Amino acid sequence: MNFIKKNFFGIFVCFLIAIPAWLLGKAFPVIGGPVIAILAGMVITLFWHEKGSAESGIKWTSKIILQTAVVLLGFGMNLGVILQTGKQSLPIIICTISTSLIIAFILHKVLHIPSNTATLVGVGSSICGGSAIAATAPVIDADDTEVAQAISVIFLFNVIAAICFPLLGSAMHFDTTSGEAFGIFAGTAINDTSSVTAAASTWDSMWNLGSETLNTAVTVKLTRTLAIIPITLVLSLIRAKKTSADGSQESSFSIKRAFPMFILYFIIAAVITTICIQFGIDAGVFAPLKELSKFFIIMAMAAIGLNSNVVKLVKSGGKPILLGACCWAGITVVSLLMQHVMHIW
Repeated sequence: MNFIKKNFFGIFVCFLIAIPAWLLGKAFPVIGGPVIAILAGMVITLFWHEKGSAESGIKWTSKIILQTAVVLLGFGMNLGVILQTGKQSLPIIICTISTSLIIAFILHKVLHIPSNTATLVGVGSSICGGSAIAATAPVIDADDTEVAQAISVIFLFNVIAAICFPLLGSAMHFDTTSGEAFGIFAGTAINDTSSVTAAASTWDSMWNLGSETLNTAVTVKLTRTLAIIPITLVLSLIRAKKTSADGSQESSFSIKRAFPMFILYFIIAAVITTICIQFGIDAGVFAPLKELSKFFIIMAMAAIGLNSNVVKLVKSGGKPILLGACCWAGITVVSLLMQHVMHIW
């Protein structure tokens, strides 16, 4: 009962934004419902500064509803396909993550960007945006200002990617009969799950591919998200080494915090689907769940738009934005280059 009282209004606001965004997305597939929801949320929040009792529900929607949407995507996905896609994209994932971290380290030195900010932007760009930042922040003792700045920078390029990548993919003549190439591109070159799903959903809508691109993109993205664990572990060890001079060996690394549990639930959902198909159950049984997941994605996009502050981002300083832009550009170029080398695109 307390949960409903605390969160209902915020969830309902996101739901109200999601309905017209979903309908408009079907009418204008080149833009897509998720992008429309993001933009609508950003515009509304420019005028709605004090969200009061809605704030809690909006934050809950941006996190839990999005994760639920990803889990629901697991239904209807064959585990064999997940393993094959993850294996195929692994070299690209390793190269893009390495590229972003190297760029972040170099620009941290050259532009004298604070270490924590550079680390958060580099990790957020290379792995999975806000989730990676949230997992990394306590490990490096980042303060709220540094975390907010990094998330704002990541969000800016998430929105740009969600809007521009489907158009870029079309201009670069990605295969439009299959969602594989663009799905791998979105999954490796866009940092946050929200914008990966937005871009992939738009591509599916543009070329009537159902959820083929979305399935591939989410699988690749979740494979990439697993990198949170080794990277936060390494950062934790580095931090512990630096603090050893003060006599403190305590590390804030936590497997539970570092590992996004919705990945495990996504895999379980895929296992259930695989077993059901093996027993002769029609895969179409899971179609309503996948459609529901798309609507939940749009709801989450509305919440993320409502949580954003474009004016504050612009005023926060140019160096972190430049760092984010360089990491994003480097990842995009390396992803395209690796796909070309591997004959995927």
